[in-house]
Amino acid sequence: MGKLKTIARRSFLIGSVAVAGGAAFGVYTYKKPYANPLLDDLAEGDATLNPFVLINKDGVTIITPRAEMGQGIQSTLAAMVAEELDVAWESVKFEHGPAASAYYNNAMFAAGVPFNEFDKSFLAETLRSGMKKLGKILAIQLTGGSTATIDGIDKMRMAGCSAREALKTAAAERWDVEAASLKTENGAVINPANGEKLDYREIASEAADARPATVPLRDPSQWKYLGKSMPRLDMPAKATGTAEFGIDVRLDDMLYASVRTNPKLGGKMRSYDAAEAKKMPGVVKVVDLGDGVGVIADNTWRAFNAVNAIEVEWGGAPYPATQAGMWEALEKGFSLDPLNTLRDDGDVVKASADAPDGITAEYRAPFLAHSCMEPMNATALVNGDSAEIWTGTQAPGIVEQFAAEALGLDTEQVKVHTTFLGGGFGRRGEYDAAVHAAKLANAVKGKPVKMTWTREEDMTHDFYRPIALGRFNAYFDSSKNLKGFDAKVSSPSPTYDAMGRLGFPVGGPDPQLTEGIHNQPIDIENYRVYGYNAKVGVPVGFWRSVGNSFGGFFHESFLDEIAHHRGVDPVEMRLQLMANHSVAKAVVEKVAEMSNWGSKINAGSGMGFAHTLSFGTYVAQVVKVSQIDGEIKIDKVWCVADPGKVIDPQNFEAQMMSGIIYGLTSAIMGEITFEDGEAEQFNFPDYDAMRMVQCPEMEFATLSNKARLGGAGEPGTPPSIPALANAIFDLTGERYRELPLNKHIDFV
Repeated sequence: MGKLKTIARRSFLIGSVAVAGGAAFGVYTYKKPYANPLLDDLAEGDATLNPFVLINKDGVTIITPRAEMGQGIQSTLAAMVAEELDVAWESVKFEHGPAASAYYNNAMFAAGVPFNEFDKSFLAETLRSGMKKLGKILAIQLTGGSTATIDGIDKMRMAGCSAREALKTAAAERWDVEAASLKTENGAVINPANGEKLDYREIASEAADARPATVPLRDPSQWKYLGKSMPRLDMPAKATGTAEFGIDVRLDDMLYASVRTNPKLGGKMRSYDAAEAKKMPGVVKVVDLGDGVGVIADNTWRAFNAVNAIEVEWGGAPYPATQAGMWEALEKGFSLDPLNTLRDDGDVVKASADAPDGITAEYRAPFLAHSCMEPMNATALVNGDSAEIWTGTQAPGIVEQFAAEALGLDTEQVKVHTTFLGGGFGRRGEYDAAVHAAKLANAVKGKPVKMTWTREEDMTHDFYRPIALGRFNAYFDSSKNLKGFDAKVSSPSPTYDAMGRLGFPVGGPDPQLTEGIHNQPIDIENYRVYGYNAKVGVPVGFWRSVGNSFGGFFHESFLDEIAHHRGVDPVEMRLQLMANHSVAKAVVEKVAEMSNWGSKINAGSGMGFAHTLSFGTYVAQVVKVSQIDGEIKIDKVWCVADPGKVIDPQNFEAQMMSGIIYGLTSAIMGEITFEDGEAEQFNFPDYDAMRMVQCPEMEFATLSNKARLGGAGEPGTPPSIPALANAIFDLTGERYRELPLNKHIDFV
């Protein structure tokens, strides 16, 4: 089968959806702007110039409609608008804003096409364009996939540009001059001819009705804020303790609640006895939630105690009861037809038959919890035919939809207030906690109810990072030249699970099964990657860097094994395989230079390298380790990334650092296991994180060689895991292919 036919076959689902979307809704629907949601709740004297700009007597408020979970995205989005709007940074105010179609994220849809980042073919670019159009039509407001900056870079700048021109048009009408003759600066329109000045607040109402001329966005050479490290807008409130996270919400006459659902995930609740709980102090009501039971009380601690006092008979788990049974399910996954064949270069079967030499390896990665510092929570108020929900969510529109369904209301009758998030990592893209809060509030209409999960409920009822099993083969000629690479991964599909929960039909390939493997910028003559959707049954979802988190570990560990089998330097071998990928080569060369790769290091130390392209960003890392009294210490990490244009250097570096720590934590100690159908890890003593004393020194550099903007939140995680494993091999000579590594060695 020719390459075009292969691509067309594997892309059929996404391509047909994009085409169908365009045909069904038409070009007019795609180009038509969504209504400005700020118009619904304008106070007297307020003016909104578009869905992202609100002006009142207090100044300019920029709507930054992506979840702020510590990654600094709301500051970055505000800077995009402020750059074009010409307002002083110290005067900028920001809000998340309401849930609304106007805040759709179409970059996430474009990123989901089954083509490699470096594939700029006509078909790949056409489908990316089609998926962006479909993303606008579906209008899902979502923070995830490291797409918020990518999605916002033009959209938010255009909002600032159009608002600036509307203000100039309003001023021109007042002064009876041409708008093109005016300029703007620090929140005012200025007439250079006579020095007259109008504050934006003075003409905002007139500007709201203006029809300005279309002007181009400013060239990056004119940027004042973008491309520079700007003070984070969320930091003053967080530093002073005045920031409102979901768990901080306080309303008049508030009640408090907690819930328990089946620890055998997806199992039924057969019966319960709440007699003792109802007698406990402060208990207001016990509520049957269908899939579990909740208690409403006069404070959270009493709700915790009472809900745990309820005797419940739970049904069995719809999946293997033991961890061993789950690994068996992954083994069986290899007997299924592959869900993905997203890379099949050359003829691996022939290469294997012709090869006089080969190596094989099997890798394992466990379930992982998101372990957000703020446990899942939401506050709800139900009043007859309306409801309000306060929660930290990555998907406010989805929360509105499913809360409305649970309450028997229309989506328009539910309003979501999005607070700061105490960690997200993909977990808060789900709607389960908000639905629990809505059901509890419905039982005491007219009173707000804050529902908080215990840490144990949170840890044992996650939508986990999927468990994964990888089988790898490499084939060599008589001179140990690499002639073939064959990878197979068996894992439950997070996309099928998550989309199924949202009610979307699922089918076709899930790139996340084999990302970090099939989409890497290396060329091997015969290179095949299969992904198998194993039927395990434990609910899974999107975890920071998703499939790259295990795919990167498998791929980069095996490439390290190949290099050592061949007797060649791992970095030099990567550079040879990347000969046709200049962006990747530059990243690898830079990290090798920074770390003095290849130079002699102290006895008792080791260094490991890894590179992963994920979420549109190339990241290479070197990890240095040492051995102290038989324990492994991570001494330093060098990290080089190329996301294209770096919008906020300090914030980008912070995201790389955060991603590395998240990845190293998972590599060292992260694991969720099951016994009798229940997760065995309940709290941080069972599911720990790296402590400050364990965190290595880090050194960073960024490059800007790639044309298309990449993400920041997730790409730092994948290479940290194999770089550590490869460093341990370099130090000890032991190759560990199963995570977490503390199953095999001790860490300082």
